[in-house]
Amino acid sequence: MKKKLFSLLIIIMSFSFIGCSQNEKVKVIKTYQTTDAENIQDCFDKNQSVVIVEYSELSNGTWECKDINYRYRLEISGRMGGAVKDSTYVYLSNMENISFEQAWKAAGYSSDMNDYFDAKDAKLVEMK
Repeated sequence: MKKKLFSLLIIIMSFSFIGCSQNEKVKVIKTYQTTDAENIQDCFDKNQSVVIVEYSELSNGTWECKDINYRYRLEISGRMGGAVKDSTYVYLSNMENISFEQAWKAAGYSSDMNDYFDAKDAKLVEMK
């Protein structure tokens, strides 16, 4: 009886290891294409997003850009001093939060290289 029970236990464990080792293949749900250069000004005039670099939403809830995976897609809005309207920056990020000040500086408005993100931490992908 013990041998049968032990054999059954080994078989169950073997199947569970086989089942656990098969990872579900991650698929692209949607790809955001770069906005054509001739349409950029029109998009800004209509308050539409301009995609700066192509990126994809994946089936496992993450995002991918240039072969780097990110956990979050952050839309960060605010108004820079003296601006007449709000700006929105969309970052793919492995950081849960990015302030508006960090976002606009890293979008190319800072002369201090310390204000920019390393590509593995965050990537600017859209602006509005």
